[in-house]
Amino acid sequence: MGNISTHFDREEFACKCGCGFSAVDVELLRLLEEVREHFGKPVHINSGCRCEAHNKAVGGSDGSQHKLARAADIVVEGIHPDKIYAFFDDRYPTQFGLGGYPKSGFTHVDTRSKKARWNE
Repeated sequence: MGNISTHFDREEFACKCGCGFSAVDVELLRLLEEVREHFGKPVHINSGCRCEAHNKAVGGSDGSQHKLARAADIVVEGIHPDKIYAFFDDRYPTQFGLGGYPKSGFTHVDTRSKKARWNE
């Protein structure tokens, strides 16, 4: 583990369609390291960057931050998604995109320039 940061490998962010797109925004990586350090638990990337075709196939929005490698849908081992959402919202109340998906079991975080918040 850890070829692009202390706890993350580039492959974890790769588009799930196998196209080879595997970029990740440096600020997003910093946020994921923060949540990893705060909870002291592994962070799993359900969805990192997405090519246009894969984003369409999974029902992603046209303006998805995943297409810009600025978003990740994450699961922190043993931590409820609501706690992950609250951690980021408390720490960055005027920044970034946060999506709460407690029924689906993950949290979306992205580094868009304007604050955005939503829940399933």
